[in-house]
Amino acid sequence: MSLAEGFVSLEVQGLIAVVRLERAAKLNALTPEMIAQLGQIAQELDKRTDLRAVVLTASGDRAFCVGADIRVWSGLQPLDMWRQWVRDGHRVFDAWANLRLPVIAAINGHAFGGGLELLATTDIRVSEVTATFALPEAGIATCPGWSGTQRLVKLIGPSQVKLMALTGRRIGATEAQRIGLVQDICEPGTALQQALEIAGQIAKQAPISVQLTKQLIDAGNGINVAAVLEGMAGALAATTLDAKEGLASFNERRPADYRGV
Repeated sequence: MSLAEGFVSLEVQGLIAVVRLERAAKLNALTPEMIAQLGQIAQELDKRTDLRAVVLTASGDRAFCVGADIRVWSGLQPLDMWRQWVRDGHRVFDAWANLRLPVIAAINGHAFGGGLELLATTDIRVSEVTATFALPEAGIATCPGWSGTQRLVKLIGPSQVKLMALTGRRIGATEAQRIGLVQDICEPGTALQQALEIAGQIAKQAPISVQLTKQLIDAGNGINVAAVLEGMAGALAATTLDAKEGLASFNERRPADYRGV
């Protein structure tokens, strides 16, 4: 993948993975190649058992991500826009939102459009004081395409999303913290350090408890409810003596003798 197309890097620091958007010269605007890499990295992270937390950040000091690269998607036909941008973007962003591992965003600059929607997939957000946030799509005659009207609404509420999306208004880090978009504000150049400190605190906790608690909180907010309930129910059932008896009776081709324990 060329530098012009951009790429996404993955670095493991002990128990913590650092994922970085690497297209600073273009304000980390997302290309199809970067979306695909984000999806591949999400799949890898979800399979690993040696990690405790993920930090998502970007290169440079001007922008976390200014959204989708307009020069790429503006040339697409409507059906290709649907197939290649909206559907692929949703699939990848959903994968990030549903990661077992907690994800902390280190926001090193502006987050607009798809960049803000990507932030909404993370669990905890740390922002440098100079960052700004916006949903500018209506100003270029389009609409939020990667769950800005859905996931972001659950995060900061419908009226706040309407104010940003319908006016294109930018908000600063202080306002972002007030409405719950950002949890911590830090000085320029320190977001990654602060996010790593939070990730380090998480890494000291019992990892399965952390992952289950994240899923419980999300399910309480209506996110991925079926998978959470069925996953936890299946895991609990598998710890019982009846589960051992069920497997043994199947292998031995005999009726099971269940005891309710």
